[in-house]
Amino acid sequence: MTKKIINLLILLPLGIILIIFCVANRQSVTLALNPFRPEDQVLSLSAPLFVLLFVALIIGMLVGAAVTWFNQGKHRKLARSQSREAVRWQAEADKHRNRAEQIAGQLPSK
Repeated sequence: MTKKIINLLILLPLGIILIIFCVANRQSVTLALNPFRPEDQVLSLSAPLFVLLFVALIIGMLVGAAVTWFNQGKHRKLARSQSREAVRWQAEADKHRNRAEQIAGQLPSK
């Protein structure tokens, strides 16, 4: 319940701010990707400003997530290796426990 209230207190104002931002920046702008000839229509894109900003934000988030994922690869590899080793040690411990129980069962009772 508390989590829902906190989300509502954060997401509702953020949503209102984003809607106001979108309404205020509806005018169309041209993004020129050719620095030598900005008037070139082939390498330019016309769209509302808020659309271009949201696309830039989404691309930035995807690139950041990919970089983080690749940088953490060594940690995931180490975790997989340690997990396999833990399973192997557990199987060996179970084998020794079973062998000890067999030996204990074969000893004569006093």
